[in-house]
Amino acid sequence: MTATESDAVRKIEAEAISSRFARGWHCLGLAETFKDGKPHTVNAFGQKLVVFTGEDGKTNVLDGYCRHMGGDLSDGTVKGNEIACPFHDWRWGGDGRCKKIPYARRVPLRARTAAWPTMEKNQLLFVWNDPEGKQPPDDVTIPLIEGATRDDWTDWRWTEQVVHTNCREIIDNVVDMAHFFYIHNSFPTFFKNIFEGQVATQIMKGKSRPDARREASGRGGPRMLGNTSVASYHGPSFMIDELTYHYEGYDLHSVLINCHYPIDENSFSLHSGIIVQHSDKLPPEVAEATAEKLSTFILTGFEQDVAIWKRKARIDNPLLCEEDGPVYQLRRWYQQFYVDVADVQPEMTDRFEFEIDTTRPVESWEKEVEENLARRAAEGASA
Repeated sequence: MTATESDAVRKIEAEAISSRFARGWHCLGLAETFKDGKPHTVNAFGQKLVVFTGEDGKTNVLDGYCRHMGGDLSDGTVKGNEIACPFHDWRWGGDGRCKKIPYARRVPLRARTAAWPTMEKNQLLFVWNDPEGKQPPDDVTIPLIEGATRDDWTDWRWTEQVVHTNCREIIDNVVDMAHFFYIHNSFPTFFKNIFEGQVATQIMKGKSRPDARREASGRGGPRMLGNTSVASYHGPSFMIDELTYHYEGYDLHSVLINCHYPIDENSFSLHSGIIVQHSDKLPPEVAEATAEKLSTFILTGFEQDVAIWKRKARIDNPLLCEEDGPVYQLRRWYQQFYVDVADVQPEMTDRFEFEIDTTRPVESWEKEVEENLARRAAEGASA
């Protein structure tokens, strides 16, 4: 009997992970964290960095080790606008130049270390990484989030955790509609992707799942009807999600940040932040409590993802069905950040749109929800 093409076993393909890290702005966290007058260690891009804020209020990022004798600058002291090495007190400025050696008559001409471009925006600190060593272009930036600087929004609720896998795994979520139902207990009813230039957007609408969580109305509060999410990666690692929860009688407006920076090829620092807008239905104290609750909810969602990532295989040739979304197109978009600027191809940046036909998924998921509710009712009756 002759084997047909459909009889062939599909093999998982996975090339070795590149040691090159993505070009672009990477968020290190809340800017205020680094303004305490102390040096901070950040392990990123396969090396140690030191972050410090001088008396002039500017936050700087340098390579973590002193070019004199290798002292760890994060063990040093901020003196004026410089970081002083704990080994011999060499003073390094935010521009990477040694400004002073207290016991020496002059500073060597070549006394210079790597200084990383930084940017503060939306109360967050960003660092620029470029394997080619170029400065960030003026047209490559992070958008302003109005709610991050307005009094009618809450402060950021921020979380951080280390994930031991390659950061491409989190990027795949941009197109993965089905995992929201099976992993996060959501119920997508509309799902569309738009890739253009350095921005990858996911538009998702959904409804509540009574089988997955107790309805707020059961506790005397308004019933949650569903949500609308417009989430865009601006560059390789910083996603802004304009997330609206629809309740009976009002909408809850929030902005969710999902961002990361690579520690090395096999781990990354995953951050999340959320702010919530005040309203007649959500006065300041209620909005703050809601933001705290949503932050915990989002962290739970990340933990659900991490549990999958810990045990899944890296796969370069995923076997897809029609409802799986444009995985390969997303990865082509993502590849632009891992090649030299001169090697960026039009297929990586040209506008691409894809809307998933949700007819079959919604039909299947509604049936599953009904079965889960029936099973819960039966278990309650027997108890």
